[in-house]
Amino acid sequence: MNKFGKGIITGVIGTIAATAAGMFTIKKTIIDPELKKEAFINENRRKAARKRVSH
Repeated sequence: MNKFGKGIITGVIGTIAATAAGMFTIKKTIIDPELKKEAFINENRRKAARKRVSH
């Protein structure tokens, strides 16, 4: 394979790796904290509902 073909393959693999790393980073910094916050809010709602019923 000539240098041009190797360069294209290397570029495609690098682009795919960079995209995967970016998606992983976005998931860890944006999506996961939002899901944790939503779960925390729902848990507090359930606790409040139990307190309301028990009193």
